[in-house]
Amino acid sequence: MSKAVQVGFVPIGGGNPVTVQSMTNTKTSNISATVDQIQKLTNAGCDLVRVSVPDQESAEALKEISSLSRIPVIADIHFDHRLAIESIRNGAAKVRINPGNIGQEWKVIETVKVAREYGVPIRVGANSGSLDRNFGAYDRPVALAESALAQVRILEGAGFEDIVISLKSSSVTETVSANEYLFEKTDYPLHLGVTEAGFGLDSTVKSSIGIGTLLLKGIGDTIRVSMSGDPVQEIEVGLSILKSLGLRRGVNVISCPTCARTEIDVEALARKVKNWVGNVDADLSVAVMGCVVNGIGEGSEADIGIAGTASGGVIFVRGEIVEKVGSENLEARFRHWFDELLSGGDR
Repeated sequence: MSKAVQVGFVPIGGGNPVTVQSMTNTKTSNISATVDQIQKLTNAGCDLVRVSVPDQESAEALKEISSLSRIPVIADIHFDHRLAIESIRNGAAKVRINPGNIGQEWKVIETVKVAREYGVPIRVGANSGSLDRNFGAYDRPVALAESALAQVRILEGAGFEDIVISLKSSSVTETVSANEYLFEKTDYPLHLGVTEAGFGLDSTVKSSIGIGTLLLKGIGDTIRVSMSGDPVQEIEVGLSILKSLGLRRGVNVISCPTCARTEIDVEALARKVKNWVGNVDADLSVAVMGCVVNGIGEGSEADIGIAGTASGGVIFVRGEIVEKVGSENLEARFRHWFDELLSGGDR
């Protein structure tokens, strides 16, 4: 089991639930836009949020952003250790530095002094795109891990062990191999993600395989899905990964792939169900099936489900039919039974 590290009020590692992170894509110096995006991420289920701090103005903005955020704010720092120090003083709950570009050792040690004073952990993040050239002789996964470990040893040498580590590559296999290697070398909490994973389907697939593979092996304490575009998507995919692995409570929507026997618009209804369930904190499964031939049988393990018929559909709760409905009432009655199930009044 990894050590526990406290990031604001959110614990990472130590057997605590795996947390989901994202990163804003607004200009951090634009306080209102950044706070608005953090609010949307929080509402989507984000546990921790990272903001880029490329300049002094962004570091100063952190004071107000941190005070207005309902979740801990992490400062992402490259090149300039002074920005890390300023971010900590302005309320960052954690700082992320990159061993490949932060510079001389004394700069890291200066950052450590302030982090210790404020009780703020440091994430050492190594990416394949900015590897320390001193590790060029290693295979890339090992180079990633050893690059991060070298930075960790500097922190440890300064008496600092409030550390989280991340190793990310745009390659799924490199990411998995690097984290497997690191997992055998340390018990610090690990932050998982496939960096520069693309957008839409590509990112979803890469992140699900990379993050999911590691989590299934018991590796990883916090995750960030990397996607181009609206970062709320990252939370949706991240939560879906955790729910699929039984690592997060939530409603699991099951739907059939459809065929010529399909009697209802499965995709449209399944999308509506996804909107209903949102971030419902309950371990429930909901089945949307196209027909009754296999629908009730295949969906019998679901807590509630619907199967299409020529005239509408049948609604079943825990494998038993509770109502037959016409097409015009299909969605309304299914929503009724779902709400009944949530309230505990389904029987």
